[in-house]
Amino acid sequence: MHSHHSHSGSFCTHATGDLEAVVQEAIRQGFTVYGLSEHVPRYRDRDLYPGEESIGLERLSELFTDFLAEAHRLKLKYREQITLLVGLETEFISDVDLERLEALLSFHPNKIEYLVGSVHHVNHVPIDFDKETWIRAVNSLPRSESVNDAGSGEGTLMPPPKGDATSDSTRLPFTPATLSTYFHSYFDAQLTLLKRFHPEIIGHFDLCRLYVRSVRLDDPTEYPGLWEKVQRNVDYAVGYGACFEANAAAFRKGWGTSYPGEEVLKLILSRGGRIVLSDDSHGPQAVGGNYRRLFDYLVGVDVKELWYLERCDEANAGGRKVRPKKYDGEWKSDSWWASLQ
Repeated sequence: MHSHHSHSGSFCTHATGDLEAVVQEAIRQGFTVYGLSEHVPRYRDRDLYPGEESIGLERLSELFTDFLAEAHRLKLKYREQITLLVGLETEFISDVDLERLEALLSFHPNKIEYLVGSVHHVNHVPIDFDKETWIRAVNSLPRSESVNDAGSGEGTLMPPPKGDATSDSTRLPFTPATLSTYFHSYFDAQLTLLKRFHPEIIGHFDLCRLYVRSVRLDDPTEYPGLWEKVQRNVDYAVGYGACFEANAAAFRKGWGTSYPGEEVLKLILSRGGRIVLSDDSHGPQAVGGNYRRLFDYLVGVDVKELWYLERCDEANAGGRKVRPKKYDGEWKSDSWWASLQ
């Protein structure tokens, strides 16, 4: 089986375990293709995550170079047991990140085999670090002039999804109109990233609704014009040959689905999008995490095909030599799934 998105405590302060332990666990579980995709460095002091301040910007850049060296060492060491793909996960906090990513790709032209194209910030503020920081991200944007913003300013109660007892029902300090501005900003940033770098894997497509998972992005009343931007981004990614990860990390964040949520996943499938699997592990203990639930979700949505990346001789739209390959046979019947608890 396959995963295209992972991290380790060797090179990521919010992960655990070392990179070789991640690889060994993937081998133990029977993965045949496993992507090593560490975060790119941050380039401004203000963008450092808690725990990174003591490391500093220079050391973060050195750590990423060390990651590439170690990942390629492991790729060779374990090549008879597993196919390891060496990539990175993007950041788009400001234009500085895009400029430095271009430089990074130019400096390591043969060491970065693929990109997981992800957006983790809106208006320079992290959206997936914790709920308080996410609220700050939403409130950092210009408040809507909508009539819905008039009144007490107490915000709106986002309804929990049906059957999800874990959903957060706390009143949020902003209105749907303000939340809509935030969603629009996220998907505009995502398109900028897609157009500039053509990442092979679209990372956690709808991460923007991590803390409001009951929200439907196709609701034209609450979020006018938003679904059109979701469709726009999906169509652009499909057009240049990207794959969309079904990211199992959403389950450990309290979702009842993977990223992307059901209405987005169905849209991707209807547009001819290719689905790949990702555990988004942050240490060996999370390798293959929630793949049983991921299986059930994908079967429930009637995903008929799965894909994975393989190396090839011809450059793709991003200039890198990997391409999507369709799983051979009926993916749901693979005996690997029977090994899952």
